[in-house]
Amino acid sequence: MKKLLIIGHTFPEPTTTAAGSRMLQLIQVFLEDNYSITFASTASSGDKSADLQNLGISSETIQLNNSSFDDFLRKENPTIVLFDRFITEEQFGWRVSEVCPEALKILDTEDLHFLRKAREIAVKQNTPVEKANLFTETAKRELASIWRCDLSLIISEAEIKLLQNTFSISENILFYLPFLLSPISEEQKQYLPTFKERQHFITIGNLLHAPNVDSLKVLKKDIWPQIKAKLPKAELHVYGAYAPQQVLELHNEKEGFIIKGWAADSHTVMRQARACLAPIRFGAGLKGKLIDAMQSGTPLVTTNIGAEGIYNASTTNNGADNWTDFINKAITLYTDENIWLEKQHQGFETLNNRFDKTLFDASFLERIETIKKNLPRHRNSHFFGQILQHHTAQSTKFMAKWIEEKNK
Repeated sequence: MKKLLIIGHTFPEPTTTAAGSRMLQLIQVFLEDNYSITFASTASSGDKSADLQNLGISSETIQLNNSSFDDFLRKENPTIVLFDRFITEEQFGWRVSEVCPEALKILDTEDLHFLRKAREIAVKQNTPVEKANLFTETAKRELASIWRCDLSLIISEAEIKLLQNTFSISENILFYLPFLLSPISEEQKQYLPTFKERQHFITIGNLLHAPNVDSLKVLKKDIWPQIKAKLPKAELHVYGAYAPQQVLELHNEKEGFIIKGWAADSHTVMRQARACLAPIRFGAGLKGKLIDAMQSGTPLVTTNIGAEGIYNASTTNNGADNWTDFINKAITLYTDENIWLEKQHQGFETLNNRFDKTLFDASFLERIETIKKNLPRHRNSHFFGQILQHHTAQSTKFMAKWIEEKNK
């Protein structure tokens, strides 16, 4: 029996984060290939967590720095271990290598954390994001995790190029796997609300996520007042879970800046809006809110950082270079039905041509099987990873054992 163990940073929440949706997409690929799946995490599941049991997936709560995980691992004896983000690989990767050395280790990066953090620092320092310092402690940790694993899943073509060109990571241990979506059919398009049936602007995203909070502040201060001056009847509806106090305080009905809170179904609220605004100044990976907008037939205005990895490199004019450009595009999109229809069509084309799951799932599973059949040779071809595994295991192992003894 083919067995997959997923070690999650948290239990997936597809209604609050793009990462949650991404995890369920990966799970579906393995289910369709007849894998038995166990999802384990040090976190507790919450009221917004996906119903894994309904999918036939076992769930386990595991402990950090505790040898009980070794016993759990021996019992599971997985064929593949998938780490959700590099942090979980740091915590449990050495134990997997010790207890189940023949298990294939896959890292799902979600996005490159070091890239997102470097860009955030650059924005705070008023430095262009393209000049962000990438050679950080976080980069060392995340890159080491990539080298230690047999395969790392990268969600953005831009990040694949960065890893290969800037950090000389072999393409043999990387796999481009973006969002895995079902195509938008002509029948689905016909049931979407029309331009005239929609009203107001929307922005959406997990409101604990730093890029989303920054985006809201930019909207409130630099963008929305000028849009509102031109479109006095328009409102901006802000949706997202876990809104902190600083976000709740942005609510102002008189200004049409409305904090709506969590939406159980993002597509339902997206379909009501005429346009989506996403002035993202820093981030990495793919922006789930933009995918949601395109699936809902809701044209969007974003930045070059927001558009990164989503649109084909040959597609132009999808990111705003400055806030004046952003504001003008938003007003035009809201008022010009022909431009609106053009951008809506472009969204459908982007989804169907670049994120159709049938373009990726078969080749992904084939890549896994190839590595599994040649695992010793594959690891010897990337011996640097074994060197990092050796040194990391020694330091992490003894620190974990010391903590475990201390906790007793």
